[in-house]
Amino acid sequence: MLSHWPIRTKLQLGLGLLLVAVVALFGSACYGLYAYRSLVKNIAARSVELPQARRIADHVNDLDITLSRAEERLHPSLDKGLVNSLYDEPGEGETQEVSWPGSEFNIRFGAFLSSLNRYKELLTIASTDEAAELSDDHHEWETLEEIDVIVAKLAAMDLSEASHNSLIKSDQLKLLREEIEGLRRLTTLLPTHLETQFEKIADDVKARYRTAIVSAWIGLGAVVVVLVVSRRVFYQWFADPLQVLVDGSRLVAAGHFDHRIKINAQDEIGELAEAMNAMTQRFCEIRDDLDRQVTERTNQVVRGEQLASVGFLAAGVSHEINNPLASIALCSESLESRLQDLLEGADPARVDEVQVARSYLQMIQREAFRCKQITEKLLDFARRGDTQRHSAELRELVSGVIEMVQHLGQYQDRNIELLPGPPAVAAVNAQEIKQVVLNLITNGLESLDPGGVVKVAIERDAVSARIVVSDNGCGMTEEVRKHLFEPFFTRRRSGQGTGLGLSITHRIIEEHRGQIEATSDGPGRGSRFVVSLPLALTNKETHHRSQAA
Repeated sequence: MLSHWPIRTKLQLGLGLLLVAVVALFGSACYGLYAYRSLVKNIAARSVELPQARRIADHVNDLDITLSRAEERLHPSLDKGLVNSLYDEPGEGETQEVSWPGSEFNIRFGAFLSSLNRYKELLTIASTDEAAELSDDHHEWETLEEIDVIVAKLAAMDLSEASHNSLIKSDQLKLLREEIEGLRRLTTLLPTHLETQFEKIADDVKARYRTAIVSAWIGLGAVVVVLVVSRRVFYQWFADPLQVLVDGSRLVAAGHFDHRIKINAQDEIGELAEAMNAMTQRFCEIRDDLDRQVTERTNQVVRGEQLASVGFLAAGVSHEINNPLASIALCSESLESRLQDLLEGADPARVDEVQVARSYLQMIQREAFRCKQITEKLLDFARRGDTQRHSAELRELVSGVIEMVQHLGQYQDRNIELLPGPPAVAAVNAQEIKQVVLNLITNGLESLDPGGVVKVAIERDAVSARIVVSDNGCGMTEEVRKHLFEPFFTRRRSGQGTGLGLSITHRIIEEHRGQIEATSDGPGRGSRFVVSLPLALTNKETHHRSQAA
């Protein structure tokens, strides 16, 4: 089915598959590159949060150090752990005041707030890309909300008087310790959230790039398969048919005209193969026709040479034979007249013998005159005297010949029919064309059985007129047709004839620059003679003069 598609459709399909393969590879590469770029940008954006979170923790440590100094002043002999325990068991109704470095605390607390705000700004910038892998920062914001609550509590504590007096009560110090410890715990959590996401995304990236690698190999395998199939299809659809076409063309060019190109396709290549096969077939037909024409022309040339040779011999032989024949006829006439005189005074007993001698002499005269007629035909065959041709209406000429033949007694049981048709005027020698028509009609009548018919038709076209004589008689074989116009060749059913009638007919037609063709479907299927003559020019006469052969 696909092999019947046009070449343009096949090329479009191949280019489409190639484009799909290229787009698939390019898309896979672009996906990996863009995913890598997005991941790097997101990591770069989120990684700046870690130093800032460390700074926040450092500022909380600074606050803790400031608070620890105040606690050491409250109980100098106790370490930090014991100081914390003192907050749990204060004396009844006892509230102590210790020295408080309020300005230092406020400076460090302000630095802590600045770092905290800077961290929020960075977190806000990083959270704008919702499609990024590290955009999940709700844990950070929850921790920041808790830090804001503690900051709000610290801001609500009235430490201004302690800062002014440089003293702080132990219960306020205890509250500060609790809030600072809360800040320490929360600020320690801030980087852990991002670190957790880094660990999680590391696992996701590993799984993703493994999948990408497998997908890339699968895509590469699919592209290789597509290319292999495309190569096979290319050879099947294009390369192989073209090679068959080229090989077939070379064989035909080498002379193997019986070779036919066989391509099982209905595209342009298949049409080209069919066209070349048709061209080869047409060439073979033209070649055979040319061979046939060459053979026919060769036969005509050979026949012409034979006729010329026969004419040359006939001219010489006829002149040589006519003189003895004339002497024989003259002597037989003289003897017959003498026998007539002898009969008047002869013995009645010898009258019968004289009468027999007289009949022999008459037979000699008849046969001598018959031989003389044959030699005269030979002379007519060889002689090309001066002839003058005039425009003549062929239908009238043929009609006169038919009327003359119909009165011959030997053909009374056979019919001659002149078919209706258009008038045709040709420049001819009327007597010679009458002889041609007479020879053809009598030849057809001789081939008929009683009740047979000879049909004569006059046809014409733009350049020539045709006299068509056909019969339903005994027909002729191909061998007879080949030798039909040769001198002295005859196949008359009566066994008579000299075989010169059709030869003379052929010579007359050639002298008129016409053609004569004889055809037959076989023995018993009749014959057909077609005489073609050029049409006459209006008010013109043609004169032909040639020498005897």
